[in-house]
Amino acid sequence: MSEPANPASTARPRPGTVTIATYLLYLTAAMLAVTAAVGFATLGAISTAFRDAYAGTAAEGAEGFAVAVTAFGAVLQLLIAIGLVVLGVLNNQGRNAARIATWVVGGIGVCCTGLGLAGTATSGMSTGGAEDLPDTAEIQRRLEAEVPSWSEPVTTVLSIIALLALLGAIVLLALPASNEFFRKQPPGWEPPVPGAAYPEQPPYPGQPSTPGADPGYPQYPPAGPPSNPPGNPPSNPPGNPPSNPPSS
Repeated sequence: MSEPANPASTARPRPGTVTIATYLLYLTAAMLAVTAAVGFATLGAISTAFRDAYAGTAAEGAEGFAVAVTAFGAVLQLLIAIGLVVLGVLNNQGRNAARIATWVVGGIGVCCTGLGLAGTATSGMSTGGAEDLPDTAEIQRRLEAEVPSWSEPVTTVLSIIALLALLGAIVLLALPASNEFFRKQPPGWEPPVPGAAYPEQPPYPGQPSTPGADPGYPQYPPAGPPSNPPGNPPSNPPGNPPSNPPSS
């Protein structure tokens, strides 16, 4: 029988820090999935806004690039959400490699989410544009006119929740209680369960098995009828010659 990948996960109960971190990873995945759904839902409006803004300029027809960027971001968010769910399941099983992968993916996700929130907060602040290109403020006005007004607040709130949940999962997985759970333990000898019977030994060759006796050891004295029943004197005491009856 092969040994489990991590004996600590089966020998020790899972601490609450790992359980909460797993739920936070699931929450982050859910927030990313909803954000991706919002991105897919606004692709048509984004295409219309950029097409109208770029009409008659050197960038006319470039609205497809903006749509492709939005779609790529939504697909990437879905893939990250699936990866976080898988990492949550593996972390629950005590896989240390999954914890390390969570730190790597979580760190990248925190940086990307933080940069995205910063870009959202500063979008539309530029008022100038290059020659023969639409003004940034004009593009922003067209986006606000075409894209549903609820999409940006919803996306911002979901991103903040995902950022905080991901940070919490990273911190919880690094706590001492989590370290003890993920630390591999060398396999040791396990004593038999009290009261359990030891396995029977097969009888020796030529030794008959006696019901109710240990079949693994020979019987002493050998089983059989006694030569003289107990309680009766011997018919011929040792040292006395046999008596012959008198002849008539």
